Formats: sequence, C-alpha cells, structure tokens
Amino acid sequence: MKGHQQVIDALNERLSDELGAINQYFLHCEMCEDWGYSKLHAKLKYRSIQEMKHAEKLIERILYLDGMPIVSNLGGIHIGSNVEKIHKYDLEHETNTVAEYNKAVELAASLHDHGTKIILEAILREEEDHVDWIEGEMDQIAQMGLQNYLAEQIKKD
Repeated sequence: MKGHQQVIDALNERLSDELGAINQYFLHCEMCEDWGYSKLHAKLKYRSIQEMKHAEKLIERILYLDGMPIVSNLGGIHIGSNVEKIHKYDLEHETNTVAEYNKAVELAASLHDHGTKIILEAILREEEDHVDWIEGEMDQIAQMGLQNYLAEQIKKD
C-alpha cells in the first residue's frame, strides 16, 4: 500500500530516534551492570529491548507503506558518566521522544492514515511510561539521597 511520503519521513525520523535510544540504553544498562547495580541494569536492559520492539514496528509500517526504512541514521546519543547523568540524559531523550511522537500522531491523523496513527499512539503510551519511570527514579534519589538509592540497586543474594 502506497503511503504518504510525509508519514514515511516521520516514521523514519522516529526510527532514527529509536535506534539511538537502543544504543544509549544498552550502553547505560551495561555500565550499571559493570558498577554492580543489577536492578538498574535489568530495568534499563528491558527498556532497551522495548525500544528495539518500537524500531521493529516502525520498520514494518514503513515497509507496509512501500517506503524504505533508513537504519543508518542514529538519533542523538548521550552517555551518562554516573547514574544521575544516565537518568538525566535518558529523561531528556524520552521527553523529546514523547513530543515528537505527538507530532507524528497529529500528522498521521491529518493525512487520514489511521493505521499509522494507532501504531504511533501505542508506542507513545510506552514512551510516556518511560518518562514516568525515570521521573520516579529521580524523585527517589532526591528523597532518599544518591547513596541510599544506589544501595537499593544492588542485587542482594
């Protein structure tokens, strides 16, 4: 099915962001594992996998619309040097992602591409959940202090 080029372009832009997020979150999760923060490692790894699933959905939709997925463009990647910076950079990425998905949803709706709109809305809800989780983690750091927060991230055998 031939889709609107504007929608295909928007999907490729979102794909670029997702590919960047996969790399950012995967490196962050491996850093946390290296530092011994196994609980945080598991959560960030799960989020990286969610981003891979988002990329897969976008690729499938682009192909369905007779477009060509551009997998060589990576969205901005910002690597934190400590847990606080990891959360800061991940929150910045997710906040921007939510705004961009909202724009893409509006574009799809305006061009009467309701199938794409539904896919984008589903991904948007998951991205909003990511923002909520990161904000919760940052609130915990603010309330209990960084050292107590980090102590909670260590898996206790």
